[in-house]
Amino acid sequence: MKNPKSAAKSEPTDARHLTSTHWGSYEAITSDGQLKEMRPFTNDQEPSAIGQGIVGVIDDALRITKPMVREGWLDRKNKGHPDRRGHEAFVALDWDEVIPLVGDELKRVISNHGNSAIFAGSYGWASAGRFHHAQSQIHRFFNMIGGYTRSVNTYSFAAAEVIFPHVLGDFRSFLYKQTSWKSIIEHCDLFVAFGGIPLKNAQIGQGGLGEHRQKQWVMDAHNNNVEFVNISPMKSDMLEDVSADWKPIRPNGDTALMLALCHVLIAENLHDQHFLDRYTTGFDVIKAYIMGQTDHTPKSPEWAAPICDIAIDQIRDLAHRMAKGRTMISMSWSLSRQAHGEQPLWAGVTLAAVLGQIGLAGGGFGFGYSAVQTVGNGAANHRMTALPQGQNKETTFIPVARIADMLLNPGGHFQYNGQDLT
Repeated sequence: MKNPKSAAKSEPTDARHLTSTHWGSYEAITSDGQLKEMRPFTNDQEPSAIGQGIVGVIDDALRITKPMVREGWLDRKNKGHPDRRGHEAFVALDWDEVIPLVGDELKRVISNHGNSAIFAGSYGWASAGRFHHAQSQIHRFFNMIGGYTRSVNTYSFAAAEVIFPHVLGDFRSFLYKQTSWKSIIEHCDLFVAFGGIPLKNAQIGQGGLGEHRQKQWVMDAHNNNVEFVNISPMKSDMLEDVSADWKPIRPNGDTALMLALCHVLIAENLHDQHFLDRYTTGFDVIKAYIMGQTDHTPKSPEWAAPICDIAIDQIRDLAHRMAKGRTMISMSWSLSRQAHGEQPLWAGVTLAAVLGQIGLAGGGFGFGYSAVQTVGNGAANHRMTALPQGQNKETTFIPVARIADMLLNPGGHFQYNGQDLT
């Protein structure tokens, strides 16, 4: 007869853990320490399927579970073989082997070149946790040994981070306090979406999220007679159920269209001069440019049509519709990732100012509705406890997308926010 205690020990031990990830909140179900299931948060109406991928990733054969060092780097002893990078195998080492190797290399680099020779621009997103946040850990470590060259801005909207402070005075406070969907649902007449409202992107949210509600908010707005205009090369960038007016614009044609809309509003005296006089500076300069007084080229629908591939009469009609009621000018984050990505953002704010509805319920402009789940949710943001990172003593940085330039052209120059830097 088997020992009952031994039998009890062999039974699987199940446990449940609540966790919040970049794509939603889940109840993680484990058995004998292995993840078996990710159950979506009970109140989540549209849980993302992305979270289910965690189950397969945890113990997948392709997961790297030990430190890996390039074979040639191990052989070199202060003599590198850069020509072999990308061609040779990596060798798995134990932690007690690799830690002295990395430590000695850091000492060598700092001694010979200084801390600014270390690039530690981890981008994050590996974990939404506060302790297992990869970016926090690596920055804390390098700050404790004297600092590092960092990266600035994000791949999501770097151009916006640079241009909006010049146009609006700030960026982050605007990003987190945009007009709520509740206000749009109740007060907006026309939602003009440059770049659409691609709900597939709304599955995520930096720092974690609870409910996915962007789809429901869009449908609530539609059901309350808000009209949608999808200005995007892709019809699928707007939920089909809202029967949006699709304007298949040529990629990178947004600025031309925005300026042409401003031209119609100004030429037909549909702009809000009182708002422009009281709440903006520099309108006389941009007006002269739009009307062609600066360069003898009016930014009219006739000028814009061949650039943006939207017909002249459609441009005029859209301007008239925008002036008739409460209009939200929505700009997707993708606009900032075009060539000269600061221009459509600047022009979008200008268009909203010309309409004079900035600050009115359901009107004005927005940036990133559906880019992540949290834009437009109307919730107050609370700063959570985080692992202290310390202070970086180095001041050198590169724009986030300049990593290749930094490696291929060390010591080279680049322009950033009006500065010429090295």
